Amino acid sequence: MRVLGIESSCDETAAAVVDDGERVLSNVVASQVATHEKYGGVVPELASREHLRRIEPVVEAACEQAGTELKGLDAIAVTEGPGLAGSLLVGLVYAKALAMALDRPLVGVNHLEGHIHSAWLENKLARRAGLTDIAPQFPNVTLVVSGGHTSLFRVVADEPAPAPVFSYYRLGQTRDDAAGEAFDKVAKLLALGYPGGPVIDRLAPYGDSRAVKLGPIRMRGNPLDFSFSGLKTAVLYRIREGALAAEAAARAEWRKACGKVSLDELRQHCSQATLDLLASFQHAVVTDLTGRTFAAANGLRVSSIFVAGGVACNSLLRARFAEAARNGGFEVFFPSLLLSTDNAAMIAAAGYFKLMAGERADWTLTSHASFPLGQPCASR
Repeated sequence: MRVLGIESSCDETAAAVVDDGERVLSNVVASQVATHEKYGGVVPELASREHLRRIEPVVEAACEQAGTELKGLDAIAVTEGPGLAGSLLVGLVYAKALAMALDRPLVGVNHLEGHIHSAWLENKLARRAGLTDIAPQFPNVTLVVSGGHTSLFRVVADEPAPAPVFSYYRLGQTRDDAAGEAFDKVAKLLALGYPGGPVIDRLAPYGDSRAVKLGPIRMRGNPLDFSFSGLKTAVLYRIREGALAAEAAARAEWRKACGKVSLDELRQHCSQATLDLLASFQHAVVTDLTGRTFAAANGLRVSSIFVAGGVACNSLLRARFAEAARNGGFEVFFPSLLLSTDNAAMIAAAGYFKLMAGERADWTLTSHASFPLGQPCASR
């Protein structure tokens, strides 16, 4: 089954063609970073306009790279939520019009489900290429961590023919800021640019992660929930209390005057105190993410862990998970960097299994800005 995936939940317009949920024939992503960078974050109305401008050429490019015409598609999968309502609607309306014109089945996919499938898709690609012979085991524990989401799931895959049927159970989720959102806000406070996660990841190694005590984050109620607003506030107070506020203001003026700057130039305009604060903040976030994920895996006695979403690109996060996995006897599966950030290959892959399970959407399919995945897990 050849599935066209369409993703437009936030600020990337993406389309991909995937065969049988595991052979990626194309994966095209049009980023809007340049559009939103000057505002330090995504502006919803601008994002919607950019999606309208780019959706058709992105789909055409995906089909061209896959070596197929539109009529060669067997089905269409599209993100229906969660995300920005206006952005989601652009992809949904285009996908519905395409499905109607081609007389092809249509299925809606939860964005978080797509991220979960990105790790499994990556593993299947690696096994097909002979790069590994290790396959993940189900049930597993999956951490989805991005700019909009930080959630833990127990993922179950039943094996009826012709394809597995997946079920998702929520173990924990953020009560306020998502981890990626906290990275972006801290970067904005320190005038480091947008998106903040990659910038902090590249600057943090020049700082001392022990210099500023941040955390641990203590949660009342569900110990597998997350909260990062307190860390962000602690960073804010640290900036206000010392000379870092004036430094950040001067750095903002310098960046405005220079336009594009290199990482080395940016580092030279950061004091050691700023670099230490970034290293300490990143250390606190990564420690919290790994700690709660492995607590869930130990509690449920699973052997496989998925880590997906944009923050899964963070180099310290990957290193810490690899180290903890070796010490704890777990197998941890990450998507590649391309499949970690928002993309349509993960939507097509997830959509394939929904289609094989008999799911179909009708023409009433619409966007859901808030769209929880799965159901709360009874056993934690």
